[in-house]
Amino acid sequence: MNKWALLVRQTVFAASLLCAQQAFALEVSGVKVDETVKVGNTELKLNGAGVRYKSLFKVYVAALYLQEPKTNVPDVLNATGPRRLVLSMLREVSSEAFGQSFMDGLNKNSNKAEKSKIIIQMQKFGEMFASIPELKKGDVVAIEWQPNVGSVCTLNGKRVGEVFPDIAFFNALLKIWLGDSPADASLKRAMLGEKPDSGVRQREN
Repeated sequence: MNKWALLVRQTVFAASLLCAQQAFALEVSGVKVDETVKVGNTELKLNGAGVRYKSLFKVYVAALYLQEPKTNVPDVLNATGPRRLVLSMLREVSSEAFGQSFMDGLNKNSNKAEKSKIIIQMQKFGEMFASIPELKKGDVVAIEWQPNVGSVCTLNGKRVGEVFPDIAFFNALLKIWLGDSPADASLKRAMLGEKPDSGVRQREN
């Protein structure tokens, strides 16, 4: 093999290796989880993702995105800049049941003083879920904090409800999964970047 042919072969091999490396993405229980997302003009990195179980059933995959990795709750709650939470449904859930689980989580993880400051936003958040008939398998709910705007909720990429302006409300939502009484303790650990369970693997697109 002459030098030119060897050079071409090496170039092709390097390019194919690069493509192979770029073809892998995180997969959690069959759901592809982006390693980066953008909120406005800011790129956020996946901090952690895992499955929310209720009894023996998988309900959704939750993924938390931050500008920089955080491994403890205070750092997540005190993080500046945009943040994003994505819930990818693994089964059908009525909006009433889903909204109730949110409200239960808020009540368990925020004290009376904290709730008194966001009570109106909590009510409007409940009304938002009441306007959605049901959540189906494959639906994606995203809640993101946009500085100078507020908390914005979307369902399958379309905004639902109004903007919730108080950062305390967004942090109260995060504590549903990251608080002292989280919705799922193993999911909390996964969202904080601990070693994923067997449901998480690298996926080739």
